[in-house]
Amino acid sequence: MRGRIRTAATLASVVVLSLGIWFATGVATRIQVGTGVVSHTLCAAAFISHLDPGQVYADAILSNPGPARLAKRLRYYVNQSHHEVTVTWAGHFESRAVYRADLGCIIAHGSVPQVATEELTQSTSVPLLVNSLPSASPSRGIEAALDRAFVEPERPPYKLVKAIVILHNGEILGERYAPGYSAETPLMAFSVSKSVTNALLGILVRQGKLSVTQPAPVASWTNDPRHAITIDELLRMTSGLAIAESDSGSDPVSRMLFLERDMAGFAEQSRLKAAPGTEWEYTSGNTLILSRVIRDAVGGSAQDVITFAQRELFEPLGMTSTRMDFDATGTPVGSIYMYASARDWARFGALYLNDGMAAGKRILPAGWVDYSATSTLGTDYGAGFWTNRGGHGDAQYRIEGGMPGDSFYASGNFGQRILIAPSEHLVIVRLGLSHGRDQDMKGLVRLTADVSALLQK
Repeated sequence: MRGRIRTAATLASVVVLSLGIWFATGVATRIQVGTGVVSHTLCAAAFISHLDPGQVYADAILSNPGPARLAKRLRYYVNQSHHEVTVTWAGHFESRAVYRADLGCIIAHGSVPQVATEELTQSTSVPLLVNSLPSASPSRGIEAALDRAFVEPERPPYKLVKAIVILHNGEILGERYAPGYSAETPLMAFSVSKSVTNALLGILVRQGKLSVTQPAPVASWTNDPRHAITIDELLRMTSGLAIAESDSGSDPVSRMLFLERDMAGFAEQSRLKAAPGTEWEYTSGNTLILSRVIRDAVGGSAQDVITFAQRELFEPLGMTSTRMDFDATGTPVGSIYMYASARDWARFGALYLNDGMAAGKRILPAGWVDYSATSTLGTDYGAGFWTNRGGHGDAQYRIEGGMPGDSFYASGNFGQRILIAPSEHLVIVRLGLSHGRDQDMKGLVRLTADVSALLQK
């Protein structure tokens, strides 16, 4: 009997030790982040984009090598009546993403707050008059270019292009959508959202409420070396903050986005690892801090952000399908979670094509577009946009492939891109769920070269 007890105790100790090692290695964190990614993705698909969650699960999760590793034990449930999605792995690690009219899709860490004091619903549908952008009859050349852009390779990774809009001189030369998608579908653009954050900051600069050269107004950084970090350095990813983004599931940005209620507050706690302005490192943590700066500058609540963005940016551009997600503190998740139809993303690109002007009204400060597209520390990143200006090797590859040398673009995970080419008077929106190494950048370069060649004829 004693032997059995001793054996049972030994086994229990081994199990406890094994679990301790398992958790210590970060596996548990990665799984929890993974269920968070799936719950949020399917919540956005079902309740914002109004897509088939099963098809989005196949395209975004099963085709993605990271989450796909968890797929055998993943289970998800879409509750249409409660507007929420619950995901578990092996019956544990539950994540619940909830859709609310004022907050968008939010991962519930306990109860989900209703931050608006009076109902303020973000637009979730696009009126039939959305096509106020004039459309030309697509030429055979444009149709052929779209054919090439959508055709899939014989084996994975597949491109999974979902929407393309080609805008020239304010006129749609061609557009195409994958089955189940349309001109009325608001699509998550991932880090394209960083370029919208750029625009909201630009408006506040034009209004004299902020300056890119000022220290970022972060209360917790008062009397701290981080107080020296400027808004410009956060925009250009040169803050020097140690908040790495690797999409591993255990990196600080993954924790920020999927495990924290106060995302900006978490990012603000990051230590300095380099003097501000001296090193470039891409991280969504910088943009979350800027999102909090914007929130506080316009009134301090999610409702204030929605009112400001709609009045100052989306309505003047005619963007009627836009949505933003917020964290539990009312801070917009301005690094990755904004949505709009492909046509509305083309309208956004046209703002930067037209030097920050829309319908004769100045939206962004004079010079803001060139500021945004200017290379940072010799990289191919500007201030909230990637750029072909500045001579970086990756930029040279794109230029040699057919992108104009003055072009720049908003870019998000899985190949969401808005290319802006002032010399060609051209905007190309390309949205999809590409999981290849370059997330179909090669396809966008080819499409741009095809369209540019047609415009020269």
